[in-house]
Amino acid sequence: MKHNFGAGPCILPQEVFKQASEAVLNFNNTGLSILEISHRSKEFIAVCEEAVQLVRELMNVPEGYSVLFLQGGASLQFLMTAINLLPEGGKAAYLETGVWAKKAIKEAKNFGEVEIVASSKDANYNFIPKGYTVPEDAAYFHITSNNTIYGTEMFEFPKTNAPLVCDMSSDIMSREVNVADFGLIYAGAQKNIGPAGATVVIVKNDLLGKAERTIPSMLDYQIHIDGESMFNTPPVFSIYVAMLNLRWLKAKGGVAAIEKENIAKAEALYTEIDRNPFFKGTAAIEDRSRMNVTFVMENPELEKEFLKLAEARGCVGIKGHRSVGGFRASIYNALPISGINALVEAMQEFEQSQK
Repeated sequence: MKHNFGAGPCILPQEVFKQASEAVLNFNNTGLSILEISHRSKEFIAVCEEAVQLVRELMNVPEGYSVLFLQGGASLQFLMTAINLLPEGGKAAYLETGVWAKKAIKEAKNFGEVEIVASSKDANYNFIPKGYTVPEDAAYFHITSNNTIYGTEMFEFPKTNAPLVCDMSSDIMSREVNVADFGLIYAGAQKNIGPAGATVVIVKNDLLGKAERTIPSMLDYQIHIDGESMFNTPPVFSIYVAMLNLRWLKAKGGVAAIEKENIAKAEALYTEIDRNPFFKGTAAIEDRSRMNVTFVMENPELEKEFLKLAEARGCVGIKGHRSVGGFRASIYNALPISGINALVEAMQEFEQSQK
């Protein structure tokens, strides 16, 4: 049995794979594959509407917000947020907590002034900065809630006068958040929502239309809102599988229920990392991510040996990002506790083999 700890595209529930595979051959008894069905058909419009409604329900999205399924991943959102929300001659504030925040900062600089209010770069992004001040004249304040490469996560969100823009790509729907605290949330689907290819955007409507610049149609949130995520051909299959996955999450009891599971999974793995003399965590303890657990060997020369043992026990995808090395266990919503147990047992087996 394989236990998939990949950072993304990542594990999805087996029942979702089964339903999706059946739809590839015959979608809803239409005699057509989900891969060929028209995005303008009543059957797919129903899929898209249900996916949007499930996002609203699972995240308690308040009135006055739009939910979109777009393309281009978080990388396109790095510039879409700025081009839509940063006025000509305006300023945006950013918190630099990793590679993806850094990329977002780079894109925003194309549209106006960017102030980095705090950064953990000097510590290789192993903690979340705190105690910073957001400038009063910022058009918005951009944060990244979870940092997949470095294994850090924000457990308290800043209170600011500026609208809060958040890249939630790797922890969306893993825990409860108050959407009303944010002006805009975006997330690539390929962690907790569905397969790669779709991007969810939740935007407060009254923030739009104030940038005072010409925005290309494909980058204009309002055009996508008016087109109900179908200004152009949407990623049909990705949205369909996301809908199935969101159904699965709802049936499990929603975000509140999965949050309890995620806390238990993360605690079990961090407990073993802290107990086992051969391993050590890399992120500041108070900022340790529940989604991406990063750790290294006390003796780096043993890393290849442990990786080989872990893979032999079915634990795949735990090799750390090339920029930090070591190991990274991504434990998204669909990974069951049995996967954590398998990795912990491999760590314990390795410890015994070295005695």
